[in-house]
Amino acid sequence: MRTKKIEFTGSQGTPLAARLELPAGMPRAYALFAHCFTCGKDQVAATRISRALTGFGVAVLRFDFTGLGGSGGDFGNTGFSSNVDDLVLAASYLRTHHEAPTLLIGHSLGGSAVLAAKHRIPEVRAVATIGAPADPSHVAHLLGADTSEIERSGEAEVSLAGRTFRIRQQFLDDIAEQPQASRIAHLDAALLVLHSPIDKLVGPENARKIFDTARHPKSFISLDGADHLLTDPDDAEYVASVLAAWASRYVLADRPGEGYVTVTDSGEGPLGQTVTAGRHSLPADEPVPIGVDSGPTPYDLLLAALGACTSMTLRMYADRKQLPLDRVTVQLRHSRIHAEDCASCETKTGLLDRIERTIHLDGDLTPEQRERLLQIADKCPVHRTLKSEIDIRTTES
Repeated sequence: MRTKKIEFTGSQGTPLAARLELPAGMPRAYALFAHCFTCGKDQVAATRISRALTGFGVAVLRFDFTGLGGSGGDFGNTGFSSNVDDLVLAASYLRTHHEAPTLLIGHSLGGSAVLAAKHRIPEVRAVATIGAPADPSHVAHLLGADTSEIERSGEAEVSLAGRTFRIRQQFLDDIAEQPQASRIAHLDAALLVLHSPIDKLVGPENARKIFDTARHPKSFISLDGADHLLTDPDDAEYVASVLAAWASRYVLADRPGEGYVTVTDSGEGPLGQTVTAGRHSLPADEPVPIGVDSGPTPYDLLLAALGACTSMTLRMYADRKQLPLDRVTVQLRHSRIHAEDCASCETKTGLLDRIERTIHLDGDLTPEQRERLLQIADKCPVHRTLKSEIDIRTTES
């Protein structure tokens, strides 16, 4: 598991602090985690669940909403709608730099937020809520007697979980105007509702309302004995394992197999790319000044493919024939030449591509064996592909 500290711009134009938890190998899916009201990305449950999910191949982005934790902005100027906007921007960050999230997870009011944000993140196929209120207006009761002061003065200092926050009337107006029931009824994604029957902060009747309002596919898991914040590590681990097992049906599809490669913008300079082949990832770029040289160029990768295929083909042949080949080194160079300078080429005008391949064979080989190996090099599959007619078909997904 790896943790990357990142930063992206939130709904109010201020930087939001985030952490991306990455599995050891190629992620099988990306998820977005929304924390509870006035909590933060480093709250115990958010941290434990996110890190536990990496063990199942899920990369999880968690961040501090505007005005909370390490994020900029004034919490007093935020509301439920701005939190949803922050979630959408977090998804955009993943889409641009990695891969769009297909799973949304929300804890407490964060659960309400992911239900609202789903409609603005088209790639999402599954949503999970943990101890979430059926309607954002539920949090108004946490303000208690301060509600009257907010309505009278337009704002008030409110103590929540041992911390003081400035809550303004716009916050109350915002949570009262959310069409949450309609969003849940038309979620258009698989839904998992996790809730403790002894949750004293957000009663279990909220889970029933969410579940009854939603359409199938939907599932409910009771978190017996857990408190609202999932402070027991075992409860957080349990939630993560249940989430992973459930999500495997909807979002944890295996990566494409042999023959499939995906290339996306990496965000490294103007031309940086991330190449994904199966469970492997590598960068690609152009040298300075066109790019920032964050990885090999496309032609470097093309030569690498031919070189690797050449070396593998020679190794397999030598092993099968029991030849004393100790090591193969292949050096390649790509250039453009005038066709008139190539006596053996069919093309006689203009420019054409030339690949110079030098093969060094280590081992106690006879001249005949060396000559045969050089002949075999031309039978490498990539060599044959480059020399044959190629049909490239382009479609838009």
